[in-house]
Amino acid sequence: MGTSNGNGGQGGRTPLVPSWLPSDDLPAPAPQPAPDGTPPDQDPADGPPVPLPPPLPPIPPAADADRFTAARSNFSRFVSSGGSDRASLGRALSQYVSTSSGGSRAAAQRMGSSRAAGAQLLGFLSSAVANGTAQALRALNLQNLAGRPIEEVFVGLIDYVCPEGGSLDEGIAREAFIETIADLAQNGVENLDNLTVDQMQTIFELYAAHAIETRLCNDIGMKAITLPADAAQAAALQKQLFDFVRRSVADAMTQARTAMVALTPEKVSGFVTQVYEQAFTVLQTMGEMEAEKP
Repeated sequence: MGTSNGNGGQGGRTPLVPSWLPSDDLPAPAPQPAPDGTPPDQDPADGPPVPLPPPLPPIPPAADADRFTAARSNFSRFVSSGGSDRASLGRALSQYVSTSSGGSRAAAQRMGSSRAAGAQLLGFLSSAVANGTAQALRALNLQNLAGRPIEEVFVGLIDYVCPEGGSLDEGIAREAFIETIADLAQNGVENLDNLTVDQMQTIFELYAAHAIETRLCNDIGMKAITLPADAAQAAALQKQLFDFVRRSVADAMTQARTAMVALTPEKVSGFVTQVYEQAFTVLQTMGEMEAEKP
């Protein structure tokens, strides 16, 4: 062919097959969007450019599997003592908030379904106080429950407040609501007609306390509360834990009472999150104080 160099045309720098041409061995490089954000496979004549979706956030690292160990050990000591070792209960609760959960804000964020259910419940109760129970039920298409005993009304509200689901978090929210229904009468809430702000606070306080207690038992109790062979002793232990938690919620509700009276539908969710966060802050402080008692 008149050449003395077998491959002089490439000079050793440019490949014979261009890098931008797909091959059987290498995938084609990903097409780049146009400067205006138009996807590479969209014809500009098709209309305004459709922006590309934002990149997904990185997957968070797995939580420390041993983060509950200290709190769980102290809780077991409290149970084994038959309820007399209040210092161990205090250490368990303070460690649960500060170490196991990473602080009160993180602990409140872990109450996802319970916070959502609490917002639904508080929204209904606020509407009942402002507009009457019959109107609040009518807004949910539950007008057939108007005038019924309070337990029946709340049973009818279950699927609205905390829809049934398969996750542990959803199960905790639903169990807490059922426990709340059982506690209404003995806490002086026997009728939803002419519901007062004080009664609304009592109902929500019961629900939030049961939700936190159930979360605690699932995280650090590990069924330990059922260890005593004496059923009466087991009930006494559970009451100690619930009373401790409820005091923290009651304190948080007292601090937030002014905001609760002025609640609007847009503010309910933020209010509930604030109460949970404050309740965990108080719970940690109360636990530390209990652990330091002689």
